[in-house]
Amino acid sequence: MNRRPADVPEDASPQVPWLSVVFGFGPMLPLLAGAAAAWALPGEPRGLVLTLTLLWACGILMFLAGVRRGLSFRTRGGPTLVQMATMLGLYGTGFCALVAVEAGRPLAGTVLLLVGYGALVCLDPLAAESGEAPRHFARLRPAQIPLALLSLAALLALEIARAP
Repeated sequence: MNRRPADVPEDASPQVPWLSVVFGFGPMLPLLAGAAAAWALPGEPRGLVLTLTLLWACGILMFLAGVRRGLSFRTRGGPTLVQMATMLGLYGTGFCALVAVEAGRPLAGTVLLLVGYGALVCLDPLAAESGEAPRHFARLRPAQIPLALLSLAALLALEIARAP
């Protein structure tokens, strides 16, 4: 399955560009810091940090859906059904998580975010292999996205521990 479709441009290198390192791992830092702070802080400050961290995670997931849409523009003959479904699924999951968090349902929002980021860690390397994403996604996403998953899992554990 290493064959690339003829209508998708080949990326020159699987090496992760330095800007992708900066803008790939940089947005994960607030998730890690937010999860650590939520565990360390008491009462109301904890709730505020939890909400802000989850909102950040929603924004990043919806941004990554936009990245997938942007990548579909380079497909000759137009975007594929898989590309559009992936983009809509990621965006919809991020948006539903945002609504859940804003509605005071952080547990539901966190679960949705775990699903969305979990999908990314699987789908982006597959997209890189098929030529629908830059080849470096196959190396970047498996290193980047587990940081979000770890942070979200820590927040989920905190929410479960706090549940009445």
